Amino acid sequence: MFDLRDFHIAITKDCLAAMPMVTFAGKISLVDTVEKAADALAYLRTQSRVGFDTETRPSFRKGQMNEVALMQVATLDRAFLFRLNNIGIDPVRDFLQDGDILKIGLSLRDDFQMLHRRGEFEPSGFVELQELVKQYGITDASLQKIYGIMFGGRISKSQRLSNWEAAELTQSQQVYAAIDAWACLRIYNTLEAGGFDPDESEFKQPVVEEAPQHLHAAGG
Repeated sequence: MFDLRDFHIAITKDCLAAMPMVTFAGKISLVDTVEKAADALAYLRTQSRVGFDTETRPSFRKGQMNEVALMQVATLDRAFLFRLNNIGIDPVRDFLQDGDILKIGLSLRDDFQMLHRRGEFEPSGFVELQELVKQYGITDASLQKIYGIMFGGRISKSQRLSNWEAAELTQSQQVYAAIDAWACLRIYNTLEAGGFDPDESEFKQPVVEEAPQHLHAAGG
């Protein structure tokens, strides 16, 4: 068993930049009507766990906040992109409140805060990856870095500030959105299956304890 008092795991920007780009080979489905939402949710209810993320159109005006435009839910081979700017939150409210389906995400508090701008719901069945990876010594909190540490791949962030309320989402936007949700699920599945050994990580670093303040003062 690893001793997290002795080390932590983190990755540099340079190491991350040198990694190959991550791709998504699964099927991507745009969900932009209530009918499509019902079909997608019927399929997702057959799953025990899914990856989860949201996207919001960026605001470049101080004090202005937009509502969530896209909710991504992914299995390992399918990704559903719910265009909430078209269908609203009502069709997905029961799903968000369903504790029987594990929904794996990252920075979920931010997602919930933005989703609540569209309507009230009581989130249930969610797993926060930022808390989970701490148990494995990973101190980096971004999805991009966590994925890089565990799988040696780089998730592109080039579409993060794009217009998620556009009439048509580009292929690049769709792939970006799908990968974020899919990556959350892949990370969770790997950790749960024991497929990541912190002791074997090439990004393992010793914990350096700071000297007591009185020693700093004496040395100064």
